[in-house]
Amino acid sequence: MRSTLIAGNWKMNGSLQSIIQLIESIKAGGVGSAQLAVCPPAVYLMKVGGMLEGSDIALGSQNVCDQSSGAYTGEVSAQMLKEAGCSYAIVGHSERRSLYLESDALVANRYAMAVESGLVPILCLGETLEERQSGVTESVVGRQLDAVLEKFGVDAIAKGVIAYEPVWAIGTGQVATPEQAQMVHEFIRGKISALNSDVASKVQILYGGSMNPGNAAELLSQADIDGGLIGGASLKAADFLAIAQAV
Repeated sequence: MRSTLIAGNWKMNGSLQSIIQLIESIKAGGVGSAQLAVCPPAVYLMKVGGMLEGSDIALGSQNVCDQSSGAYTGEVSAQMLKEAGCSYAIVGHSERRSLYLESDALVANRYAMAVESGLVPILCLGETLEERQSGVTESVVGRQLDAVLEKFGVDAIAKGVIAYEPVWAIGTGQVATPEQAQMVHEFIRGKISALNSDVASKVQILYGGSMNPGNAAELLSQADIDGGLIGGASLKAADFLAIAQAV
């Protein structure tokens, strides 16, 4: 039985005071059976990590460099993230792919660096509205997944988490129906199963497109949806905890 992971991606939001209040509120709430993780902006990782000590809430980063060290201004290495207390690292978020032109190959290398360093990468996959309307969702998602599979093998997938995030549903208020989300999750798991059924049965696949307290229970009830990568709703403790309690 796969456990359920609810991970909050705070993106470039918050201030020192607001994140202190947010973490205190999350820690004070009841989360049921779900695993929880929060991914604050990099400058707050050490602070949030310290506040999470002794709790069951994991710390994650919003990205990780594909290099271990060196002249890479603005990047943060996996070992630095480990020292900050991170357990997870998001890689390949659609905003990184679209706004900062991160290629499938670069995302795959970031994924591998996280695994090599003992972090659990959360690999984001997803299609734009135009791609969905053109009927190429599986082709796009499959290509993004293949970038990791073909270079590092299916065993690498066993050491990470996958998040399906339809780009057209991120921050727009639009949400894939439970049936639409389940179809893509099932496709992803099936693609992995063709290579290794044991890995496919165990890997967590999260949904990452505007999950909120109102739709979480129905989305999380789908057979192949194992949690959520939460954006806006993770910035409000009550909403984040309500999603966790919907498990």
